[in-house]
Amino acid sequence: MWWSDNCNSYSFLEELIIELDGGSAIRSNRTQFIKRIVEFSRSSNLKVKLLYYPPYHSKYNTIERCWACLENYWNGAILDSIETAMAWAQNMTWKGIKPIVTLVDKIYDKGVIPSTEDLEYSRQFWFPSIDLPSWDITIIPTG
Repeated sequence: MWWSDNCNSYSFLEELIIELDGGSAIRSNRTQFIKRIVEFSRSSNLKVKLLYYPPYHSKYNTIERCWACLENYWNGAILDSIETAMAWAQNMTWKGIKPIVTLVDKIYDKGVIPSTEDLEYSRQFWFPSIDLPSWDITIIPTG
């Protein structure tokens, strides 16, 4: 969604690097995740590099530091509605920058498993690093 709204501002990019934790929804062995990232890479024509933080290294993850700042900012506030949570998030700053806050209300089905054919097709674009195959993966849009 973010890329759709901002791709014109970044038309010079050829590669997008995404830093990820090892959460179960985005692990490199998750087939639905693989399929979606390959689809994004192909539709955007961007090489996508997925870099995973090792377990227990969240202190190096930028989004975790931003999240900690947000938790400190709302410091026990009662977030009893989506509107309240959105307002708090929109009004915080981190390193002098206000975040872009967007409500994503899409519901993703659980237990979706791509077909064997879909996975075989996706794997031709998916290249784990030789040295760190679980932590460094590149998706090339042209396969």
